[in-house]
Order: sequence, then structure tokens, then C-alpha cells
Amino acid sequence: MRLPVPVLCAVTASLLLSACGGGGSSTPAPAPPDAGPICTQAAAPTPVQVQSTPVAALGAPDWSAPRVPGRVLLLGSDTLAAQSVTTLAGVVTQTVTDGVRLAFTPAGTDDRAFAVRLQQAGLRAQPDFLYAPLANPNDPGVPGNAGVPISGAGTFTQSYLTRVRAPQAWTFLQGCGKTPVAAKTAILDSKVEAGHPDLTGRVAGSASFLSPNSGGSDTSTGHGTASAGLVGAATNNGRGVAGVTWSGPLLAVEVLGASGGSTSDLARGLNESVRQGAKVINMSLGLAGDPGDAVLAQALTDAARSAVLVAAAGNTAGDGVYYPASHPDVIAVGAVAQNDGQLACYSARPSAARPRALNIVAPGGAGNCAGATNAAQMLILAPGGGYTLGAGTSFAAPLVSGVAALMRAANPDLSAAETKARLLGSVNRAAGQPLLDANAAVRAATR
Repeated sequence: MRLPVPVLCAVTASLLLSACGGGGSSTPAPAPPDAGPICTQAAAPTPVQVQSTPVAALGAPDWSAPRVPGRVLLLGSDTLAAQSVTTLAGVVTQTVTDGVRLAFTPAGTDDRAFAVRLQQAGLRAQPDFLYAPLANPNDPGVPGNAGVPISGAGTFTQSYLTRVRAPQAWTFLQGCGKTPVAAKTAILDSKVEAGHPDLTGRVAGSASFLSPNSGGSDTSTGHGTASAGLVGAATNNGRGVAGVTWSGPLLAVEVLGASGGSTSDLARGLNESVRQGAKVINMSLGLAGDPGDAVLAQALTDAARSAVLVAAAGNTAGDGVYYPASHPDVIAVGAVAQNDGQLACYSARPSAARPRALNIVAPGGAGNCAGATNAAQMLILAPGGGYTLGAGTSFAAPLVSGVAALMRAANPDLSAAETKARLLGSVNRAAGQPLLDANAAVRAATR
């Protein structure tokens, strides 16, 4: 059985800075943007046809993929045939979402054999796959590992904001008479430290969906906190870093524990994000290959009707785009390092076996690529109210999510599909990769 892929954020330097000074250095948030040219709000946006892969078209589930033992998921279980009910007699089940139930494998029975029995009774059964935040393996700077000592490292700035033209986007929105603000963005990740000084007032809601096999809350890596900060760290507060969204509510949805998160955790998280009105959902997590996860595929398709779905593509260059980034309703985000025209050495990309293309790229830090320096990493939030340096497609995806949230707030009439189309149509290809361009994206949203 393949082991779960470890954490997606490959932190190359654990530069912990005090949020309030005290010997550390902080990057002041930019001043409020100056007024710029007045924009024109769009009339009726052009309809965009949503194209999804029918769940029935997915391949057979991969039972060798990481999964939660002792349970299977039943899809379309709201209406059970008489034979199916007989088969389930004495079996303990729980509702996951509408049309999906969790069945606990009877003692002494193999999960796959149990699933076959259920399928013979007319039910669609699959594993409860185990997803994880992804990582560059063996990098000592990954949060929770030994870390990389930094001697006289100096002060680091958020160079990625300039590269994706976030300040110009803020200025444009200010000129439109719109204080830069974002639509509600859900962070499906590990636990978010809502008490971090740079997240004060930003986390408007939270939910937790951790299976017993998830290993409890992940309170050490700070993966979810870093993702949340990249989207929406408090801006213009004279402290720490600035989030792409400047302002706007975050929804912290805990679906990854210390051991990862299951299909049922993610499906519940997606369902709850939509229920609480999230207009953008960020998923810096994934599973290599195509697990044939029909339950998660259906949850993604359902969520995409109202929310823009964004996922990190993965951190191994030879395995194709990870799932759920490879789902057709999801924006697959790759990472660039120092060179905007070249994928970072660790970034997932199409492979011969898995040709699904990346939709967009954004800065993700240089990681352990050749020639990497501390200055080429991402400045992110760290547990305990501090800051650190990191790299990975986990940190590229939140930049895309933040821009999508700015677009949906700038033009609330845009549907999720229309926002996705305008975002992907606004990328900067000057260097050869479809690089995120926040300024072009918000202008496209308001045309």
C-alpha cells in the first residue's frame, strides 16, 4: 500500500520572526493604494458552459491508494434497493453528505471484499481515500522537522506580490471606488491559527471534519495557517505581511489532521464551505495519481456550481497533476521559482501517463532547486504568531484563490464558472508560462 504523500509546503528555512518586534524583523504591510483610473462595471457577463466529468465515467477505485482502513463509502445511497438493505443489515453506517454514507467494515472482513459484496447488492462502494498536504520529501525545513538554521539571514519581503501585480490590482479597485475586499474564501487545510496577530479579525468562521484516523489536529506544521495568511493576512495594519485579498472574510475548514485527511473529511468540508457561503475554496492538498474517487469527484462538481475551486498541483515533477487538482472543475496551480517562465523544479506538471495540463502558475518559492536562495522563498505565517520561509505549490495556490476572491467581490454578478474563465483568460504568458496577473484579472472581472 502506498504511503500518504507528506506535507505540500517545503519550507527551506525556519526564519521565525516576532509578530511585534522584540529582536525579529517584520515586513510592513503596504500603504493604502492611491486612487487610480475609474473602472467600468460589466453589464451582463458572457455565459460560460461548465463542463464536468460525469461521476459514472470515472475509472474503478484504486484500492492500493492510501485509504482509511475499516470503512468504505457508499455513493448514491439515499435510495437503497431491498437487496441492498438486506446486505447492510447489522452494518453500522453514517451520513457523510447527501447521497453518500460511510459504512464500517464488519470485524474479520477485508475492506475490499466488503465493498465487492456491497457492489453485488447494487451499491457503488469505494475506499475512503486518505489525502494529505503535499511536500518536497526530505527537506529539513518542512515545518515540524529539524529546520534549517539561518545565521544573519536578514529581512525578507513578499516579492511574490509584486510578481503577480497585486499592488496594481489594489490601486485599480480603489480607483473604482471599491475598497479592496474579497469574497468569502474557504481554506480546506490543517488547523488555522486564528489567533495569529496577522489573522486578527480575518477568520469569520470555522469548521472541523477530522476522522479518527486523521491523527488529531495538526498544531505543529502551520500548513493551514500559512495558506490562510497568503490569501488573507491582515493588510495595512503595520505588522507582518499582507494578504492578496487586502480584506475580506476567511472560512477555516479543518480537513487535514496530523496524518492527513480522508475522502469523507474533504467531502464534508466542501459541503460545509458551500453551506456557509464561500465563493472561493482553496485546497493546498492532494494525492498522487488518479484514485478513482467518485465521492470526492461528486462533491467537487457540486461545489463548483457556486464556488471557484483552486488546488495545488503537487510537488513531484514526474507524476502528473495530483488529485483533486486534476479534476476538470478545479483550477490546477503549478509553481514558478525565481524565473517566471520556468516551472519550479518540484512543481507537478503533465506527464505521459497523466497529461492533464496546469491551468495557471504562481510564485511558490525556490525550495531546494538548484541555485535557490533564502530570498527566493515565500514569506509566510508560522505557528505561534511568527513568520517563516517556505516553498511548494501549496503556497502558489492561495495566491490564485485570493485573486479569484477579489474578482468575485469586485463583480458579484459573476458566476463561479465565469470567474474561472476570466481569471484563466487574464494570465500573463510573456515569459512562457500562464502566470497569475492580479491586475489583469480584476480588470477582466469588471469589464
